[in-house]
Amino acid sequence: MNILVISGSPKGEESITLQTALYLECLHPEHSFRYIHAGRTYRSLERDFSPAARELDRADLLLFVYPVYTFLVPSQLHRFIELLKASGVEVRGKYATQLTTSKHFYDVTAHAFIRENCQDLGLRFINGLSADMEDLLHEKGRREAEAFFGFVTHCISLGLFEAPPAALPPAERKPATPLTSVGAKSGRIAIVADLAPDDDRLAAMIDRFRAASPLDTSLINLREFPFKGGCLSCFHCASDGKCVYTDGFEELLRSRIQTADAIVLAFTIRDHSMGSLFKTYDDRQFCNGHRSVTMGMPFGYIVSGDYSREANLRMVVEARAETGGNFLAGVATDETDPDREIDALAQKLDYAVRNRYVQPANFYGVGGMKIFRDLIWQMQGLMREDHRFYKAHGQYDFPQKRRGTMLAMYLVGAMASNPKLRDKMGGKMTEGMLMPYKSVIKKAKRKSRHIMSGRG
Repeated sequence: MNILVISGSPKGEESITLQTALYLECLHPEHSFRYIHAGRTYRSLERDFSPAARELDRADLLLFVYPVYTFLVPSQLHRFIELLKASGVEVRGKYATQLTTSKHFYDVTAHAFIRENCQDLGLRFINGLSADMEDLLHEKGRREAEAFFGFVTHCISLGLFEAPPAALPPAERKPATPLTSVGAKSGRIAIVADLAPDDDRLAAMIDRFRAASPLDTSLINLREFPFKGGCLSCFHCASDGKCVYTDGFEELLRSRIQTADAIVLAFTIRDHSMGSLFKTYDDRQFCNGHRSVTMGMPFGYIVSGDYSREANLRMVVEARAETGGNFLAGVATDETDPDREIDALAQKLDYAVRNRYVQPANFYGVGGMKIFRDLIWQMQGLMREDHRFYKAHGQYDFPQKRRGTMLAMYLVGAMASNPKLRDKMGGKMTEGMLMPYKSVIKKAKRKSRHIMSGRG
């Protein structure tokens, strides 16, 4: 086969992820491996896509190889996919798969993003390999990489691939209508938008939200910011939080966005995502490392597009809020009733800001932060700012620290494993477990009676 490796890392040939593809090439001289360093050369491909087009034309299999960045692919690879779709290069009927390295923090959403876009292009997609960053250094990881490649070639030999979803007719969407602004406003919501000059639909949604919001708003249009590039994963910011770029992004982020009382992200769905520009914005926030510096701040979204059909994007939106410790006040779309949804989002954000409303994390947040907790603990010598933040905010909540609970469970386990004691206790174990909860209920009743008597 002619295998085209599309490397999405901005590090080019120095990419750790790329080494697994090079390893497979060594083991399989019967195949021809060629490479596009899309993550490093996407700027030149913006000017002239023909070198990539020639490689794509001769390929039998496209192998997307990239590190997972903030839920998805690096912004540079995201941009390459946009260029590929816009180029008109015919890749329909070719095979495609992917190989990633990460610490498994939302690798599932990154993989789903590539699958969805490959299927858009008519590629015959085969499920990929999600490896740990260090897997290639161990025998088990090398065996898994070899087995993955064997699976891919087996599928191709039999014509097996993932069936694309059934095509749906375009949904009818409704435009937002103008609204007269409410009275005096207080507080501030930072609206971060990818707003194109001709995107009248999204502009109308933003305008209505600004009028409906009881809080003051400021609009930051990412199209007007002079990004010098996406995150390079150079770790220049690891010790002091300073980015190697000097385009002023840190100042924008820390003085105009993170100082607000709430943040609203506004975009039109592109390629099953928020678009490569927003991905650049997300990735560049690595100057904050793995620190949830907006913890407790309410978030909201204004989305133009068929959001209800984008299951993976919905997961990214919710997971971003959950892992950041942010209350997701809502996602207002233009699918059914944009006016009502926009007005409701404005009211919920106002309530959350005035009452400092937060919710406990669900599985997305708890699971994601446990991965980060363990990662930063191991990398504390390098990620010094992250380490200080995690210590200060009690995020090193390792279960082995809860010695009292562990000893109590040993005691209960010993009692439960003794037949005589188990028979004697009967239902008393459940009763004992409920005792502290009943105490809380009693205190709540006393508090309620006290409040009511004060009113009387």
